[in-house]
Amino acid sequence: MAISISVVLLLLVLAVIFVRNCSLKISHALVCTILGFYLACTSMAPTIQSGLNATADLVSSLRP
Repeated sequence: MAISISVVLLLLVLAVIFVRNCSLKISHALVCTILGFYLACTSMAPTIQSGLNATADLVSSLRP
């Protein structure tokens, strides 16, 4: 568990750096994809899923 959290934090830091530098390339996108897979395996996955569902519900209820 400690190793997967360390990997998740490392990949998260790398993804933030790539996005802030506006230089997201194919290799960087792969790092972001791997980050997503590692996040799906952590205990934070249900919280992230419920947050995304709440955001989707909020956006879908908006009327232009």
